[in-house]
Amino acid sequence: MLPLIGITCSESRDGVRMYLNRPYAAAVAAAGGLPLLFPLMPGRERIFLRRVQGLLFSGGGDIDPFYFNEEPHPLTRWISPARDTFELELARLALGAGMPVLGICRGLQVLNIAVGGSICQDISLLISAPLKHSQDAPRWYPTHGLRISSGSRLAELLGGTELRVNSFHHQAVERIAAPFHVVARSPDGVVEGLEGKDNYALGVQFHPEELWQRDARFLNIFRSLVQAAALCGQTNL
Repeated sequence: MLPLIGITCSESRDGVRMYLNRPYAAAVAAAGGLPLLFPLMPGRERIFLRRVQGLLFSGGGDIDPFYFNEEPHPLTRWISPARDTFELELARLALGAGMPVLGICRGLQVLNIAVGGSICQDISLLISAPLKHSQDAPRWYPTHGLRISSGSRLAELLGGTELRVNSFHHQAVERIAAPFHVVARSPDGVVEGLEGKDNYALGVQFHPEELWQRDARFLNIFRSLVQAAALCGQTNL
């Protein structure tokens, strides 16, 4: 039986539509998993988690700075209260139960905030001379470098410690939550990868779901999640 991988959705600004970019589900399926889209339904987190063996937090908009004890900066953009509530609780429950999780872009930030970390509300507030992290290029095209820690899971999956990735974000991880350690940064110092110290948890700031069809190494990130989910089986929640 294929491992079921839950994937969180985005919502439109008017709240009428929930959606997921196709490449997320395509990558999970290509990696041997069965993607299951999670609608944004705060209060139903445990019910959803009992039906899957792994979880993928997708990319999207900003997170309300209330959740890391800050007031909103003028550079913070549109937020989704329902998505914040739902995903942060999902992350807390999944990480606490040891369920294999993967966070992509916003998803990396959700994982970090859910267990006590923080993000910078705009990269310009963190780094005086940042790289361009919101690229004007096709989504499949890598635009900046990535430096990965030797010996990390991410280095093993991607087959090395230096490569190039795509980039679609204006915020970045700042204070690292205790369950995680940094395993990748861009050349300007922005955190691009986190790994769990104990259980299987991986977060990347770039978008491997947009890269794997042209560079097969990036599919290994999804294979790793699916394999961990298959080994984990049903989580007790």
